[in-house]
Amino acid sequence: MADILRLRIVTPERQLLDEEVDEITAPGTVGEFGVLPSHVTFLSSLQPGRLLYKQRGQTRTLVIGGGFAEVSDNVVTVLADSAEFANEIDADRARAALQKAETELKSLDVTDPAFAATNAARLRAQARLEVAGVQH
Repeated sequence: MADILRLRIVTPERQLLDEEVDEITAPGTVGEFGVLPSHVTFLSSLQPGRLLYKQRGQTRTLVIGGGFAEVSDNVVTVLADSAEFANEIDADRARAALQKAETELKSLDVTDPAFAATNAARLRAQARLEVAGVQH
C-alpha cells in the first residue's frame, strides 16, 4: 500500500505541477472530493475553484478553471482549463472579472446558454480572490 500520491496538473499552456503529495482536495462538478493514497480509480469533471494538496505537512492551494481529474494507481492527473498559484494572481483583474460576471448574471436566465459560462467565470474569479487572500 503506497503512502504517497503523484499529482500532475496540466493546462493547455503549461505543466504546472508534477510532485509527490500526501492528499488532494478538488472542486468536482458534483461536489468537492478528496483523494488519499490507494484511492479507487475514477474520473471526475471539475468546476472552477480551489484545489488543495498537502505536501510534507503543509497545505498548498491553487486555482483551477475547470477541467477533468483522473485518479489511477496513486497518480492524480488534472487536465485544467487554467490553473495558477496565489503569487500569479492579479487581484485587481480578478475583482473586475467577479464584478462583471455578477452584473451579467443578474440579467441572464438559468436557461440562457450564456449562463453556465458566466457562472463559471464568477466561480473562477471568486476562487482566485480567495487563493490570493483578498476580500471580495
